[in-house]
Amino acid sequence: MNKRKVLAKKIIIAGGGTGGHIFPAIAIANALKKIESNTQILFVGAKGKMEMEKVPQAGYPIKGLDIAGLNRSSLIKNIGLPYKLIKSFFQVRKIINEFGPDAVVGVGGYSSFPALRFAQQKGIATFIHEANSFAGKANMQLGKRARMIFTGTKGMESFFPADKIMVTGNPVRKSIAQSQISKEEGLKFFGLQHGKKTILVTGGSLGAQSINEAIAAQIDEFEKNDVQLIWQTGKLFTARAKTLTRDKANIWTNDFITQMEYAFAAADVVISRSGAMSVAELCVAKQAVIFVPYPFAAEDHQTVNAMQLVQQNAAILVKDSDANDQLVETAIRLAKDEQRQQILKTNIGRLAITNADEIVAEEILKKI
Repeated sequence: MNKRKVLAKKIIIAGGGTGGHIFPAIAIANALKKIESNTQILFVGAKGKMEMEKVPQAGYPIKGLDIAGLNRSSLIKNIGLPYKLIKSFFQVRKIINEFGPDAVVGVGGYSSFPALRFAQQKGIATFIHEANSFAGKANMQLGKRARMIFTGTKGMESFFPADKIMVTGNPVRKSIAQSQISKEEGLKFFGLQHGKKTILVTGGSLGAQSINEAIAAQIDEFEKNDVQLIWQTGKLFTARAKTLTRDKANIWTNDFITQMEYAFAAADVVISRSGAMSVAELCVAKQAVIFVPYPFAAEDHQTVNAMQLVQQNAAILVKDSDANDQLVETAIRLAKDEQRQQILKTNIGRLAITNADEIVAEEILKKI
């Protein structure tokens, strides 16, 4: 007589909106499959957002919700928001009832709230991964009924019940954490020359206006200083960046870099926002970084993130308001200073956590 097969666990991962939510979610999904290969995973995201493209590329199915966040710049655009929220709850109910998950994991973003809220109402185990050092109100509310809350940083007891918190660090894509790509391979990937100092500029998956404006204003300085540039602009700035760099062989630019491990391998210096996931990836990649914190993040947590590294001589900070005047000059000076680069790389590398995805996955499977 055949032994009865253990039923596959079914897990929904909800959230997205930016790479900072999507890539850790995919890392957790991959770790779950690695531990228990028959685990069934379904993503839930927001229609029209990055996850609807990036999750299928990673090999996972995704269902989209008709949901959007509060538009603070145009109140008239919020008229349909209550309707969208109600509709998203009906959509979530259908998805959860049909899929029958053992657990729902929230990683942040618009779709996270209705999915976890409905799961909690049905008595399904819920888990939260909070990457930032400052938790949003939705996660704080959901945290009261979550089974566990995984955090990227210590000191989150003011946001969540202390007995439910587990500090795991932030899951970093395996393609970055386990990268063996050489500098030469990285430069070749972007069509750039070996032997020249190279700066990578990334404002995150959606770009960063002030960083882009600062680069655009002094675009000729890179050629003058014989420095190469890899410039991820985000969609809104792509057309302008391509026009500015059309005849510049020392510059590669596009809205998004799919294989960031090649960019990290190619770069001597990185200019970046200091969201929690960007910081986690840069620690693992052991990069010499100039952070330009987004000044309007909740409780200015990007500045807090960056300063934690600056105080350990593991990064340089340029204020958003100073970017136009100081950023390019600071980056070129650092690109030419190999000794300073090495100090920064050594110190940031000491802060790396490379197995957060596995820790999170193991705990989820243990608790369901």
